[in-house]
Amino acid sequence: MADAGETTPPVFLVDALPSGEYALLTGEEARHAATVRRMRAGERLLLGDGAGGLARCTVEAVRPGRDAEIELRVTRRWTDPAPALRVTVVQALAKGDRGELAVELATEAGADAVIPWRAARSVAKWDEGPRGAKALARWRSTVRSAAKQARRSRVPEVAEPLSTAELAGRVRRATAALVLDAAAGPGLAAVHLPAEGELLLVVGPEGGIAPEEAGLLAEAGATAVRLGPDVLRTSTAAAVTLGALGVLTGRWDRGEST
Repeated sequence: MADAGETTPPVFLVDALPSGEYALLTGEEARHAATVRRMRAGERLLLGDGAGGLARCTVEAVRPGRDAEIELRVTRRWTDPAPALRVTVVQALAKGDRGELAVELATEAGADAVIPWRAARSVAKWDEGPRGAKALARWRSTVRSAAKQARRSRVPEVAEPLSTAELAGRVRRATAALVLDAAAGPGLAAVHLPAEGELLLVVGPEGGIAPEEAGLLAEAGATAVRLGPDVLRTSTAAAVTLGALGVLTGRWDRGEST
């Protein structure tokens, strides 16, 4: 978190954090800093490795252009600890740009990982060829951008898409799994939530989860839960649930001043 009265510095992702007192930001991140953010000497920014490592820096000089470079002085380094309870969002494929919106919002709300799900009622169908690879790349790019926008120190991994049978296997390996279902009996607040480990959060497609899929996931150990009296879109359900989990667990109790 930023100090009172200050805004959180923007985050720029690098392959590895600098080890010395000075650093040089280049490539696309430097072009974005110089052209889009219009960073100037004396301003602060954060370098992140996407895996929890952060370096607070002061801009020393800006050289804009196609081969933009940002000279930086490193003033502090630290590692943001991973949450004890990791939430992996299993997002069913959705039509149009709703899937990308879903993972964008989930990332901003704190998802630790994302798994695309080829649900039976998904309108969108990702094949195993170039089209499927392009769709997966869009999700990964969306998550990366959303993590930067939210000033996150960790960029959630977006895994390869799973079938329902494969998802059932992941449910068995997880610490706990919740399947969002507006018709479920228990509400989220009434369900026991683990304090650590991995929690899978399964979000169905526009047409809902097919009964046979719900049965298979239940047999694997998943618990069907509802959020409230209203029905949420597949694009917003994960983000709303992550907000509730932040309150119901200790996930929002951690933080590092920047």
